[in-house]
Amino acid sequence: MRILDTVFDQIRLLEPAVFQDSRGFFMESWNGRTFSTLGIEARFVQDNHSRSAKGVLRGLHYQINNAQGKLVRVVAGSVFEVAVDMRASSPTFGRWAGFELSADNQCQLWIPPGFAHGFLSLCDATELLYKCTDFYSAESERCVIWNDLLIAIAWPTERTGAPVLSHKDKAGKAFADAETFP
Repeated sequence: MRILDTVFDQIRLLEPAVFQDSRGFFMESWNGRTFSTLGIEARFVQDNHSRSAKGVLRGLHYQINNAQGKLVRVVAGSVFEVAVDMRASSPTFGRWAGFELSADNQCQLWIPPGFAHGFLSLCDATELLYKCTDFYSAESERCVIWNDLLIAIAWPTERTGAPVLSHKDKAGKAFADAETFP
């Protein structure tokens, strides 16, 4: 497993060792010892699996209580994955980073607690798997609007057309009005 550079010290873009031959491939997507050596000390309690059509944008979600760290990977299709620093005391507060994750590149993204998370599906039938360090809590869930002007995420909508959003995501708060972490 190799770590690729990101603009955040805490976020890890991970390139796994993939063993491929004429039969297919094998890779370890999670190994506690390996991840510990990479600085990721996580205890996962929940796995999530989502499927999205091209142009579906989910996010920017986070939980203010029961904050979740997430290990994200794509098993079919591709996404533009985004993390936004929601920690008011952080020198990178309000900054974002985006990564293309795909079934082809097999990269994974570790997003620690304190960050909002979202993605834009870049093709039909994209499937995303992610491990979470805390349980889902509807009362704690928060959403920042995907096109907030202060954050100014450069979503690649030229590749997908206008984003398809849920009612919850359309009603996300402006970053300036959002609840943040200390």
